Amino acid sequence: MPTERIALVTGANQGVGKQVAKELAEHGVTVLVGSRDLAKGEAAAAEIGSGAHAIQLDVTDPASIASAAGTIRERFGRLDLLVNNAGISNTLGAGLTPEQNAAQSTASQASLDEIRAVWEVNVFGVVAVYQAMLPLLRDGIDARIVNVSSGVGSLASNADPSFPYRAIFGPVYPASKAALNAMTLAMMIELEGTDIKVNLVSPGFTSTALNNFAGTESVEDGSREVVRVALFGPNDPTGTFTRWEDATIPW
Repeated sequence: MPTERIALVTGANQGVGKQVAKELAEHGVTVLVGSRDLAKGEAAAAEIGSGAHAIQLDVTDPASIASAAGTIRERFGRLDLLVNNAGISNTLGAGLTPEQNAAQSTASQASLDEIRAVWEVNVFGVVAVYQAMLPLLRDGIDARIVNVSSGVGSLASNADPSFPYRAIFGPVYPASKAALNAMTLAMMIELEGTDIKVNLVSPGFTSTALNNFAGTESVEDGSREVVRVALFGPNDPTGTFTRWEDATIPW
């Protein structure tokens, strides 16, 4: 029986996704570096080195998702780990700070087109990839899904007036993560009683293109919890929502 794990990380050509792919490869995992732009994925895979393979994957494109699933089936026959990492904070420009983005993304001002565009990646894209990859995960060994969310999507936290990020909660990025959390819970419930485990992780306020590099944590630090959970074995928990290190985030 094969023991080397096969993992797919979406949005893995940069940021947290790339770091997660790198660290998984260092642990002997065969990593498929999902990237909307195949050339960028190939460059990232070459930089990561042995064990990393680029795969074209646009989470908003059904044909791309289906093609990726077909390629994985043909080359590997299964999938043991799916890390749904691909995400965007806005489509309005890379030069916005989180505060500037939040100021124009309040419930009364947010463009419905902008809400749809961000949710298309952060919510519907994750569900689409989950649906396409589930048959491969069912054939996997100790299969696990790790969805990369954010503490700013916690409804319980944002309902608390003392929560430090409460002021930036709005219908675009934060609410997309709240919706992702809900979709993840739906996956957890669907897969109860199966061998497939599902975990939800927040990498923290990591300095990446997602927040115009305004984050206070390095990519390495921000990736730690994602990697820790992604490397869980068959006896490790499912149904968790955590940040580093193993700190529970309220739903």
